[in-house]
Amino acid sequence: MSEAEGYPGVGRVLVIIPTYNEADNVRLITERVRKATPAVDILIADDNSPDGTGAIADELAQADDHIFVLHRAGKEGLGAAYKAGFAWGKDKGYDAVVEMDADGSHAPEELPLLLDALKDHDVVLGTRYIPGGSVHNWPMRRLLLSRGGNIYIRMALGMPFKDATGGYRAYRIAVLDKIDVGTIASTGYSFQVEMAWRSYRQGFRMKEVPITFTEREIGVSKMSGNIFKEQLLRVTVWGVQARKESLVNLVGRKPR
Repeated sequence: MSEAEGYPGVGRVLVIIPTYNEADNVRLITERVRKATPAVDILIADDNSPDGTGAIADELAQADDHIFVLHRAGKEGLGAAYKAGFAWGKDKGYDAVVEMDADGSHAPEELPLLLDALKDHDVVLGTRYIPGGSVHNWPMRRLLLSRGGNIYIRMALGMPFKDATGGYRAYRIAVLDKIDVGTIASTGYSFQVEMAWRSYRQGFRMKEVPITFTEREIGVSKMSGNIFKEQLLRVTVWGVQARKESLVNLVGRKPR
C-alpha cells in the first residue's frame, strides 16, 4: 500500500491532536508524527487558543498536505474536541482515527505499535501499566492516583484493561458508529474511560500495547482534582447501572 493509500493493513489514518495554548508544542509534535508515520494525516483541533496556536497550525497545514486544522469556537473540553475530530474524519472517509496529546507526552515514535496492533483489532489502547510501559516525570502522588483510579475502574466496570484512562489510542471508524460516540456526555478525561467502556460492552476486539508516557516539559497540564473526581463519579454510576441491567436480565431468564 502506498503512502497515498494509507497505513498498511489499516487504511487511511487520521491522528487527531486537540490543542489549547500549545503554541510551544504544536510544531514539534506534528513534525515528530510526520517523521514517525509518513502515511498518516494529522488534524489539529484547536479550541480558539489565545496564544496563537491556531495560526501556527494554519501555517503548518499550508506547508504540508498531510496536515489539516479544525478551528473550534472555544474551549469545551477534551471529549468535545475529539468528537468534533471524529466527525471530521468520518466525513472525509478515513478508516481509523488516533487520539494523541499535543504536549509530547505520547511519543509519536510509538504510533506504529498502535497501528500495527489495529490490523487485527478494532480498538488499541496505549497502556502505561503493562510490561514494557512506563511513566516518566510524574510525582508519586499523581502516579498513585492514576494507578489507583485504574484499579477502581477495573473493579467497578469489570473491564480487564490496566489503563482505561490513557489518551493515546486508536479506533476503527466503524467502532465510533456502533458505540454512538456523539451521545457520550463526558467532556474531561472520563471521556477516555467511557469510550473504552462502550467499546468493551459492544464486544469489539480490543488490545493494550505498552507506551512510554512522559509528562510535558513545556506548558501547563490540564489535569485537575475536579477532573479526577468527575471520572470516579461517572465510573461508579456506570458500574451500578451495569449491575442493575445484569440483574434484570438474570431475573428475566428465570423459568416461570
